[in-house]
Amino acid sequence: MSDTLFRRARFRLAAHELRQLPADQGAEVAFAGRSNAGKSSALNRICDQVGLARTSKTPGRTQQLVVFELEGDRRLIDLPGYGYAKVPTALRDHWRELIDAYLRGRQSLRGVVLIMDSRHPLKDFDRLMLQYCRDIDLPCHVLMTKVDKLSRGEAARTLLATRREMATLCPGATIQAFSALDKVGIDEARAAISVWLGREAAGGESR
Repeated sequence: MSDTLFRRARFRLAAHELRQLPADQGAEVAFAGRSNAGKSSALNRICDQVGLARTSKTPGRTQQLVVFELEGDRRLIDLPGYGYAKVPTALRDHWRELIDAYLRGRQSLRGVVLIMDSRHPLKDFDRLMLQYCRDIDLPCHVLMTKVDKLSRGEAARTLLATRREMATLCPGATIQAFSALDKVGIDEARAAISVWLGREAAGGESR
């Protein structure tokens, strides 16, 4: 599957409730991460579109399930960022319930791309998401973002240490270095996502 697929990504809708999502068919991949980990920048770089996902100096701008359409009944889903949005507690509780219901019940969901800041990997939310993916048997691929902020040696050591701990938290999860700024790891990320999106085209594979 060529990178052309990602360049064709288009915003479709932002859902506050599961019933607002497109029909549960085809294949989709969700992006999750802390609000300041660089999730929107990663999505934009993978799709080679500057303004596809909203980026902001104020973390927490993604406050709904944002759906980006690809071709052939494939989608990317941007989940609400966790940690920094200044919203009422009731709304945060709603997000948690919404994400839980989405991850557990969405049949077209093929995997989660978990965004971690390479300078602060494996925060509480990251550990919980990895364990969650393990418990519901959902594939997970980690983008260790902002490696441009580290030296090459620091990035390599952080990647190795994080991979080792991930093996306990979520056996089978994969991880890579990524930088939206320096364009590091883009092809690797696209390849990992394409494997998931390609399942449906190959005849379907439900969880």
